[in-house]
Amino acid sequence: MAAKKIIAVVGATGAQGGGVVEGVLRDPSGEFAARAITRDIGSDKARALAAAGAEVVAADLDDPRSLEEAFAGAYGAFCVTFFWDHFSAEKERSHGEAMARAAKAAGVQHAIWSTFEDPRKWVPLSDTRMPTLMGRHKVPHFEGKAEANAEFTRLGVPTTFFYTSFYWGNLIHFGMGPKRGPDGKLAFTLPMGDKKLPGIAAEDIGRCALGIFKAGHSYLGRTVGVAGEHLTGEQMAAALGQALGEPVRYNDVTPDAYRSFGFPGAEDLGNMFQFKRDFEKDYCGARSVEGSRRLYPALQAFSQWLARNKGRIPVE
Repeated sequence: MAAKKIIAVVGATGAQGGGVVEGVLRDPSGEFAARAITRDIGSDKARALAAAGAEVVAADLDDPRSLEEAFAGAYGAFCVTFFWDHFSAEKERSHGEAMARAAKAAGVQHAIWSTFEDPRKWVPLSDTRMPTLMGRHKVPHFEGKAEANAEFTRLGVPTTFFYTSFYWGNLIHFGMGPKRGPDGKLAFTLPMGDKKLPGIAAEDIGRCALGIFKAGHSYLGRTVGVAGEHLTGEQMAAALGQALGEPVRYNDVTPDAYRSFGFPGAEDLGNMFQFKRDFEKDYCGARSVEGSRRLYPALQAFSQWLARNKGRIPVE
């Protein structure tokens, strides 16, 4: 019997990487084996992955040698960064470039690089409709990743460039769920106007990535975006109300108002939502629901995700 092809998964205890590992472990074809890469192999999440059948390996994106060792012998690599751990676009770029070099050194046959568009191609730094952040960025957590794309290409790493969408899990973990106002009623706040926001269940991102690995060379050199559904703020609020059993109002605020909310990353996210709103056609067009369903036929719609997770959404 042929040995399983190893998929090395960066960020294996996070949302995207965890979905890839879980998808590999549950794949009935058994074509791949999961190598879960994490900084802390002693964490509860890492131990759970090991118990589920993953090979758990320690590596740090700030330690290129550890990354090369973690990729050694792997057929594929799922490469992802986590901006919210450090809030540095430069670190995002350096981490992405480190993964590209490690994939090249290890001879990885298929890398999936979880990246984004560079909004500065639509909104140059001279455009005052959106504030410039950190001296040279519009949406730092997009652009740090986008700047690393060139290293994968320059080195000739066989790569699929992978665009994700708004995690519906942000409603649980990132404080973006409905909030109760002074009147006791729930409101869901987004600066999206009447434009559609591509969204997806984080675990489905991993399943779609697995679909790309399974499809193989036909996806090399391509940019693939995934989404479970494209919904307006009004539609999301209505679905939330139905799931939670009480009305939820869509609180449409301006990007300026969102940027002023003051939580860490508010300016970055305000710019991000403005980019998605103002360039809805391009942004949604790069994230096909039908294409995502071809990669993962059991792709969830927002209502399905809500049915499974409504009890986890904190309602203040």
